[in-house]
Amino acid sequence: MDVNGVVAEGFEPVREAFAANFEVRGDRGAAVTVYRDGHRVVDLWAGTKDVDGTAPWQRDTAQIVRSATKGVAAAVLLLLAQRGELDLDAPVGEYWPEYKTAGKERTLVWHLLAHRAGVPVLDRPLTPAQAADPAQGAAAVAAQAPVWEPGTDHGYHAQTYSWLTGELVRRVTGRSIGEWIADEIAGPVGVDLWVGLPSGAAGRVGRVAQVEAAPADAHGLRVRPKRSVSEAYANPDSLTRRAFGAITPMPDENDPAYRAAVLPASNGIATADGLARFYASLIGELDGGVRLFTPETAELARTERSSGPDRVLVINTRFGLGHMLHGGASPLLSDGSFGHPGRGGALGFADPDSGIAFGYVTNSFRKSVTADPRAQALVRAVRTALS
Repeated sequence: MDVNGVVAEGFEPVREAFAANFEVRGDRGAAVTVYRDGHRVVDLWAGTKDVDGTAPWQRDTAQIVRSATKGVAAAVLLLLAQRGELDLDAPVGEYWPEYKTAGKERTLVWHLLAHRAGVPVLDRPLTPAQAADPAQGAAAVAAQAPVWEPGTDHGYHAQTYSWLTGELVRRVTGRSIGEWIADEIAGPVGVDLWVGLPSGAAGRVGRVAQVEAAPADAHGLRVRPKRSVSEAYANPDSLTRRAFGAITPMPDENDPAYRAAVLPASNGIATADGLARFYASLIGELDGGVRLFTPETAELARTERSSGPDRVLVINTRFGLGHMLHGGASPLLSDGSFGHPGRGGALGFADPDSGIAFGYVTNSFRKSVTADPRAQALVRAVRTALS
């Protein structure tokens, strides 16, 4: 496999791990970018643009990143709080009166971010067309009774996170969260990252699909879910299945209508550089002088708000205010890292202590929910480069 791009001196282990992802871990098309202290030190791509095609991946090829979008959505709410437009400790109902029903009256804004809102499921799932309508999604979560008392426990809001965050941003700003990201993040930072893909960018986005995992490599990098996790995904009545099934049937992620929808839990589209540069802008100045988070907001982002057994993922998870934190479920670079994986592959995160920001995107998704072996191999290679 021909690997394109460059790495700075000392980061050669990342190129080696990236090549191994194709040789022994079955990647078909992917890219990885790493920034350090606001400067790009790794920028690699290889394979095909489409998972089932032959056209080569280009440097500006973008892919859907699934739940890695949640990290971008979380940053929107944190930026609104940083600007004094949103109080994270206020009841959601102060901004969204219709939400104050069915036992959700005391839900706080930060509960939504930290997956403590208690509404990871919908008793009446939405179709893909209904899910794409922000008004229907907002009405559905506003009417939903929580499955636990908000604030008392945590469980991954796999799909409902879209309407919880999206509607709150609309109530506060008058704009959709996709518009806000385009105006206040993507434009100023200069990143190829969209939640709601514009038609003019559609030709840059590759086709994705779920593929079978490759056999374990020499390092034993293979997803082996615990029995309890497998049983939860197999049981149609479990919170796990119901949470991921809040949109039923599963949308076609290659459908232009789905890609154009604004679903900040699941359908963001980005290049690897876009994802890494976004995170770099959260923890320091970029080469152009742009910085989004103040040091205080960056510290807030990585402060733990939820930890322990996750009622949806059925594993131990750690969350800050919307971002996953380093741990067994989603190993990042260090204890101080914050970011978010995308189910089956993608990963973006920042590590303030080392100044590292990381982005990996792929067109071939696996069954893994959090710790994908390919992304983890690249993270370990970054750690080796820093040692």
